[in-house]
Amino acid sequence: MEYGVVIPAAGQGKRMKAGKNKLLLELNGSPVIIHTLRVFEKDSNCKGIYLSIHPGDRQALEKLLRKYDITKVVKLVDGGEERQHSVYNALLEVDHDIVLVHDGARPFIKPSTIQHLVEKTKETGAAIAAVPVKDTIKKVVDGEVEETIERSSLWMVQTPQAFRVSLLTKAHEAAITDRFLGTDDASLVERLNIDVSVVESDYDNIKLTTPEDLYFAEAIVKKQQDMSGGENHV
Repeated sequence: MEYGVVIPAAGQGKRMKAGKNKLLLELNGSPVIIHTLRVFEKDSNCKGIYLSIHPGDRQALEKLLRKYDITKVVKLVDGGEERQHSVYNALLEVDHDIVLVHDGARPFIKPSTIQHLVEKTKETGAAIAAVPVKDTIKKVVDGEVEETIERSSLWMVQTPQAFRVSLLTKAHEAAITDRFLGTDDASLVERLNIDVSVVESDYDNIKLTTPEDLYFAEAIVKKQQDMSGGENHV
C-alpha cells in the first residue's frame, strides 16, 4: 500500500548540545537523517519523502541527499516556528492518500511497523506507533506522590504516525483556527473526536534527543550488526 512520509527536520536540537542540527550528527559513519531516510528509500511502498527543514540547512541537506543517493525526497519545505507548523507546511505538498509523519531523529523504525501502520490507516483513518509503558508511573505534585497510575492502559507514543491526508489536513486546519498547539499530530486528530488506532512498535525505535541517546543508538547499531552477521542495515 502506497504512502508518502513527512519528516520534520527543522529543529535545532538544543537538548543535544551539539551546536548544530542534531540530524546532521554522525551515527556509525553517516548522519542521523540519512539513517532515517534510508528506511523509506528502501521501502517500495514509499512514493515520496517531504522534508521540512531549517532554511540554513538546505545546502547541507541537498549535498547529503546527492552524496548518499537518496532519490525519494520530493521536496525540501521550509519549516515553521514549531514542529506542528513544520509538519503542516510539508503536508500541503503531499500528493498521496495516506501520509506518515516521522521524526527525523528516529533512525531505527522497522519496515514491518511501517507496513502495519499503513494497513491499519487504510482501515481506520489514523494509527500511531507505540509501546507499552514498562516502569511504574506516579503522579507527583509539589514534590510529593499524589497517586500511582495504573499502567496497563498506558503506552509511550512514538512515530511514525499515519493518517489519511484529508483527515490530517482537516485536523491541522482546525488547530490553526483554534490556535491549538498539540504535542503530536495524533492529538490534533483526537480533537475532532476521531478514534486513533495503536500499532505496537518496539523499544529500539528511540528518538535521539540528548547526548546520552547517542550511546544507546550506537548499542542498537551494534546489536543489528551482530544479528545480521556484521552487515550494517541501518
